[in-house]
Amino acid sequence: MAPRTMSHPAHFLQATENQTLQIGKEMDTLSKLESCFTGVVSFPQGHMMSLPFYQKSHQHYDLSYRNKDLRTTMSHYQQEKKRSAIYTHGSTAYSSRSSAAHRQEAEASRQMSASSYQQQASQAYSLGATQHSSSEVSRKATAAYDYGYSHGLTDSSLLLEDYSSKLSPKTKRAKHSLLSGEEKENLASDYMVPIFSGRQVHVSGIADTEEERIKEAAAYIAQRNLLAREEGLVTSKQSRTSRQGKVSEQALAILQQEEAFEKKSRKVAIREKAEQLSLRKTLEETQTYHGKLNEDHLLHAPEFIIKPRSHTVWEKENVKIHCSVAGWPEPRVTWYKNQVPINVHANPGKYIIESRYGMHTLEIDTCDFEDTAQYRASAMNVKGELSAYASIVVKRYKGELDETRFHASTMPFSFAVTPFGYASKFDIHFDDKFDVSFGREGETMSLGCQVVITPEIKHFQPEVQWYRNGAPVSSSKWVQTHWSGDRATLTFSHLNKEDEGLYTIRVRMGEYYEQYSAYVFVRDADAEIEGAPAAPLDVVSLDANKDYIIISWKQPAVDGGSPILGYFIDKCEVGTDCWSQCNDTPVKFARFPVTGLIEGRSYLFRVRAVNKTGIGLPSRVSEPVAALDPSEKARLKSRPSAPWTGQIIVTEEEPTEGIVPGPPTDLSVTEATQSYVVLSWKPPGQRGHEGIMYFVEKCDAGTENWQRVNTELPVKSPRFALFDLAEGKAYRFRVRCSNSAGVGEPSEPTEVTIVGDKLDIPKAPGKIIPSRNTDTSVVVSWEESKDATELVGYYIESSVVGSGKWEPCNNNPVKGSRFTCHGLATGQNYIFRVRAVNAAGLSEYSQDSEAIEVKAAIGGGVSPDMCSQLTDVPGRLTDSRGGVHGASLPALQKDALLSSKPNKPSPSSPSSLGHPEVNKVSETVQEELTPSPPEAAPKGQSKSDSLKKKKDLVEVPSPPSDITCLESFRDSMVLGWKQPVKTGGAEITGYYVNYREVTDGVPGKWREANIKAVSDAAYKISDLKENVVYQFQVSAMNIAGLGAPSAVSKCFKCEEWTIAVPGPPHSLQYSEVRKNSLVLQWKPPVYTGRTPVTGYFVDLKETSGKDDQWRGLNKAAIQNKYLKVDGLKEGISYVFRVRAINQAGVGKPSDLAGPVVAETRPGTKEVVVNVDDDGIISLNFECDQMTPKSEFTWSKDYVSTEDSARLEVESKGNKTKLTFKDLGTDDLGIYSCDVTDTDGIASSYLIDEAEMKRLLALSQEHKFPTVPSKSELAVEILEKGQVRFWMQAEKLSGNAKVNYIFNEKEIFEGPKYKMHIDRNTGIIEMFMEKLQDEDEGTYTFQIQDGKATGHSTLVLIGDVYKKLQKEAEFQRQEWIRKQGPHFAEYLSWEVTGECNVLLKCKVANIKKETHIVWYKDEREISVDEKHDFKDGICTLLITEFSKKDAGFYEVILKDDRGKDKSRLKLVDEAFKELMTEVCRKIALSATDLKIQSTAEGIRLYSFVTYYLDDLKVNWSHNGTDIKFTDRVKSGVTGEQIWLQISEPTPNDKGKYVMELFDGKTGHQRTVDLSGQAFDEAFAEFQRLKQAAIAEKNRARVLGGLPDVVTIQEGKALNLTCTVWGDPTPEVSWLKNEKPLVSDDHCNLRFESGKTAFFTISGVSTADSGKYGLVVKNKYGSETSDFTVSVFIPEEEARKAPAEPQKGNKKSK
Repeated sequence: MAPRTMSHPAHFLQATENQTLQIGKEMDTLSKLESCFTGVVSFPQGHMMSLPFYQKSHQHYDLSYRNKDLRTTMSHYQQEKKRSAIYTHGSTAYSSRSSAAHRQEAEASRQMSASSYQQQASQAYSLGATQHSSSEVSRKATAAYDYGYSHGLTDSSLLLEDYSSKLSPKTKRAKHSLLSGEEKENLASDYMVPIFSGRQVHVSGIADTEEERIKEAAAYIAQRNLLAREEGLVTSKQSRTSRQGKVSEQALAILQQEEAFEKKSRKVAIREKAEQLSLRKTLEETQTYHGKLNEDHLLHAPEFIIKPRSHTVWEKENVKIHCSVAGWPEPRVTWYKNQVPINVHANPGKYIIESRYGMHTLEIDTCDFEDTAQYRASAMNVKGELSAYASIVVKRYKGELDETRFHASTMPFSFAVTPFGYASKFDIHFDDKFDVSFGREGETMSLGCQVVITPEIKHFQPEVQWYRNGAPVSSSKWVQTHWSGDRATLTFSHLNKEDEGLYTIRVRMGEYYEQYSAYVFVRDADAEIEGAPAAPLDVVSLDANKDYIIISWKQPAVDGGSPILGYFIDKCEVGTDCWSQCNDTPVKFARFPVTGLIEGRSYLFRVRAVNKTGIGLPSRVSEPVAALDPSEKARLKSRPSAPWTGQIIVTEEEPTEGIVPGPPTDLSVTEATQSYVVLSWKPPGQRGHEGIMYFVEKCDAGTENWQRVNTELPVKSPRFALFDLAEGKAYRFRVRCSNSAGVGEPSEPTEVTIVGDKLDIPKAPGKIIPSRNTDTSVVVSWEESKDATELVGYYIESSVVGSGKWEPCNNNPVKGSRFTCHGLATGQNYIFRVRAVNAAGLSEYSQDSEAIEVKAAIGGGVSPDMCSQLTDVPGRLTDSRGGVHGASLPALQKDALLSSKPNKPSPSSPSSLGHPEVNKVSETVQEELTPSPPEAAPKGQSKSDSLKKKKDLVEVPSPPSDITCLESFRDSMVLGWKQPVKTGGAEITGYYVNYREVTDGVPGKWREANIKAVSDAAYKISDLKENVVYQFQVSAMNIAGLGAPSAVSKCFKCEEWTIAVPGPPHSLQYSEVRKNSLVLQWKPPVYTGRTPVTGYFVDLKETSGKDDQWRGLNKAAIQNKYLKVDGLKEGISYVFRVRAINQAGVGKPSDLAGPVVAETRPGTKEVVVNVDDDGIISLNFECDQMTPKSEFTWSKDYVSTEDSARLEVESKGNKTKLTFKDLGTDDLGIYSCDVTDTDGIASSYLIDEAEMKRLLALSQEHKFPTVPSKSELAVEILEKGQVRFWMQAEKLSGNAKVNYIFNEKEIFEGPKYKMHIDRNTGIIEMFMEKLQDEDEGTYTFQIQDGKATGHSTLVLIGDVYKKLQKEAEFQRQEWIRKQGPHFAEYLSWEVTGECNVLLKCKVANIKKETHIVWYKDEREISVDEKHDFKDGICTLLITEFSKKDAGFYEVILKDDRGKDKSRLKLVDEAFKELMTEVCRKIALSATDLKIQSTAEGIRLYSFVTYYLDDLKVNWSHNGTDIKFTDRVKSGVTGEQIWLQISEPTPNDKGKYVMELFDGKTGHQRTVDLSGQAFDEAFAEFQRLKQAAIAEKNRARVLGGLPDVVTIQEGKALNLTCTVWGDPTPEVSWLKNEKPLVSDDHCNLRFESGKTAFFTISGVSTADSGKYGLVVKNKYGSETSDFTVSVFIPEEEARKAPAEPQKGNKKSK
């Protein structure tokens, strides 16, 4: 095995200067041993212990996080080093000695240092660390020492790091020989990250004992150096034996020489300095590590990624159960069988438990029947425990079942074996139950009850779960749960007001469960300062990031007698006990962003309330919150493989320089209060690879004066909280990004934000109604606060009548509108009041309720064992046995029902106890009839007299009807009925139900089902007999008394309903009956089936129709509980029914509604919408058939609008009006008005979005009449640069007035402003001569024409104004320019048809004396012709335009009145554009392609006007670009563009295309070289080719003969010429056109077929004459003539004087 490397123990030292010098001496000794070692450790200078790049950028961590145990361990190793050079420097003695011998020496040194270590260890972890004895500390130090050796420090074969080696300039890569395959996968590619094996990882602060923390310090230092970034370790390849022997031999000699070595060398001094740097780096790195190691980031509870699955197997088979668990620290998984831990040693070979790479396996070998059980995998770490269950059922082949196994069982053998025992049903009961409990903050409390389960199964244990207000309760430092096997206990170690609530214990056994509930009240602790407010509660973090954490809390119920002025927020860093105050002034809003946090740290928070008396007690501390972005937290949780995985914050690549980040996006104000504003945005897309910071800027609304908010420190997160803003002032905000490359552009600014609380304090609740419940409790109900936003809940207070002292009934706000106040004195009279609370504060108190005496209601209250039934299944009817147990359960709508079923099938999940459902209970048991508080009685008249008068005005209601069974159980039934047709002129306050048994058709005696009136038209009757038939009667009651009973119902059998589909809807009623429509309403079924109701189907048929004539009105299920039925036939009677549907199918139909005749009764009126002159929108209805007892009832979408804050109802006589306070999208819907105590008179009106827009426009028009305008205020520039502001109204009267406003100040006519109104046309104008800088702003024309007003505004600021000002100035200058010669059209270019460039301009206001001069590149151009300016056009023609003509052209007009010039730029892009046009013109001038045959081949050509190199030519043949070769060539000759095809072949036939590309588009010319065209061209080519050959090879005289030869007589004449021909030509001579034959006098020769010789040896005058050389072959002949003139010298002399005379004669 390769030798393992070991970290140098000097990393543990905290050496002083003297110790460092001693180290240098010892290391100098080791330098002499270098030859003994093949493994060398080299540290580059300046990189002895360099931090990774991700740690260098986080130097802001507090060094106070340094582990004191680590310092203690370092001190211990310092002393150890002094006594053992073997351990410190890895000398040869260590290598040669055994491990046992070394441990003896180490033990001796540990004993010597035990006392000093004890003093240091006693100070370690000052937060709660206790003193330890000397022996205990010594034992822990020994364990830490050995633990370090166990990680690679004890093997004598190890090569230790040699710090005396040369400082290598190059870092060497370590060989990670100690890493497993799994650990190597966790290494980063660009830097080394220490990763420990999971079962040997210890994190500081996570373990609970000091021993583990000491071990963790030693292990971390040892293993970190093994895996340090880029620090190379070269291991020896020699054998262990040879190495040890060599070391032993040389060590003795070197140690002897060491004593004589006194003077240190320079090398030793350098090594000592390097050692000091190494020690310092080690300590800094360790401190940084412990500063960053934050347990809040790393710890998270176990979580099952893969849960174990249940299996069914045959006997003697093997089975495996798998699960995968995540968590940190790594959870320990324990397997249980029927709640008993599985011991693999007790049953060798039976169970195999494996855990590898996070996958945990339980294998059961050779299953037998005893292995049928419930198996549980329990994962546990310091953050909690989580279990997952699986069942194994072992089947036995038929006939092999051992019946003796069931010998002791009382159950029949036929019962099936389930994972929960040999029973098909369990009965669960609670004994010795906890009751309503009262505690005080800081006290302890225990809730418990005995659980009895029958039948008892020894091998199976129930699942016990506690809930508070429907949420599961888990064990924590505040609360602990315990299950002893037959008793469940919930213990509070330190009560807080957060613990107040309804506590429920649920016991589940198999598919059955039972639960029980009771309320726990927690009173405030005694205040330290009398009159100070109580402590706030529920301090939680709403949002957390790197820069701030938003804390929220709930206000206390007790303010100490004076209003709470605000709250102070305190913070405490996790791991310390130092609390610091976060805000200097109290904040009133129950939310606050805490800033000034250190990134990555975790904090605790608490809140204190303050009033004028003082500061109250602090709240319970919050859970630890880390100052990290949510995305960072998620990333840390996703990688829990190493103790410091969460500390590696850098996730990006190395920074890339030079990329300035872009602007952030989606900037918005997420929260605004009078104390702070919170901004949120998204990081930019362009940001490079390095991190970015943010700068936040603000400016006052309406200005552009931006100011940076965070000037000192940039923001690190994309959210930020701003303070110190002026309340009521309007601001805008924007954000910039920055990095090392610079600061980016700002984001888009936010909308204008006004600083102030957006959340209003809720309004006081209303109608406080107390009802009797028990001897010590009262049920208080109220109307919820109107328009309450973000409502937290309600506080209820009680007071004994006459005492004037109010006490809180609850200290944790309750939601809903009903609460049971416990702990009241029996027989006392109490009054109650309620106040609402949200984050903005507490509302005013409600009005005091009527006084009520505390005593049990008739029939008694609800017994404690009923609480579990009341909170069981939401949406059911209240049990008949009494009131509500003290839970803060709000009332639902009237059709909410509650079931009470003793042994209930288990719900699919505990979520049925969640907040959304457990509170939705309709408590129908009420106090004796308590009407709503009447209006104040007249003076001198008591309330009782007023109430008596009201009773005299009403009658008792008519009987209810259509009693039906909505749901049935084994011992109870739920009934529903229709409300009375006539209410008697007052609201129905309740119903009474009677029932009787029917045996064999004989009815029995009537019995009362309820003693207290029930408010809903549905009721659950309990304590009935199973399979017994019953009949029922119902009576309604109002303030006048009890009405007549209804008709006796049909017979209903009390039996369990088990159908999957829902039951029937109930309470069907119809209204708004017209000749072709009506509206049908209903309530949902009580029995929903196995799944929730998803919709309804409505059916109808004619009353006389048969059952098979029902037809559906809706093809798809509707979710509304109403439907407008259209398409009815007038005069026909109809009946209706409704069916509910769920996932299982369509349920039973409801009872019939009807019969009803489709007719519009005489006098029927409809709801009419009206908009009055003040713009108020209202719905109006009038009824002529009202009785004295009739009332109008308005509803929206058929839900009552009573007390709606958005509506106002006014009824007078037979008219009613519903007025919209502020019509908006929230008001869209169907508004209906019903008239009570009539025969169903009703009408409705639909307000949809289109109607809403119409009404709002009409309201605006009526409320604010305006002067209609044809055009809004606009501005235009006149010819001389004047500015005209104008608008036009539709119509103006003679009295119309206009006010002119500039920047909110009125302006008047004067030198600067000229104003004019034309009342006939409605045009309003204002003129300004010139725009100055001070004229920038807002211009408004305000029109007043009688009552009507109008205005129009024009904003001229910023770039808009500058552009307008510039344009006005330009127009002014233009006007001045045009006073002399000027250009009407500036210089431009045009390409003529001849492809020439024509520069032209149009001039105006010129005269004869006006001169025009052309320039190019500031040099004057000479123009031949003179301009006459007749047509006003000046031109300059440039022929054959090319690149040389590029430049700047300028033309100047001038005379005595002035001058004007026009400049044309023809360079760069402008020149390219012109050249493109020239090329286009040239391309268009190209002629069609023509075919020309030549002696070489065929030529295709086209002529253009002229050719430019910018014109690209491309040839293609049959759609393929031609590749040019020696045979096929392209070129340009003059104006001809040609394609030459030499030696054409048939393959050259086809279509040829010449494309001329002008730079933008291509222009094509085509020719078809095929068929006859090709044949003719080819034939001509052959002819020309032959002619060329003939011309080439014909006989010819190439040269050598003169035209005239003059020679003196007697001289020799020699002429030579060259002839050519193929074949060799024949040569002949002529003299004077006659053949000449060679002789002695005239020698004629022809040699070599090339040269002809003409020789006359002595010429005479006879030889003069015309000679000719004739050459001839088969291709042709040629004659070359020459003349020979022979002269005599004497004669020439005589003739000479005679010639002038002759000439003189001719001249005469």
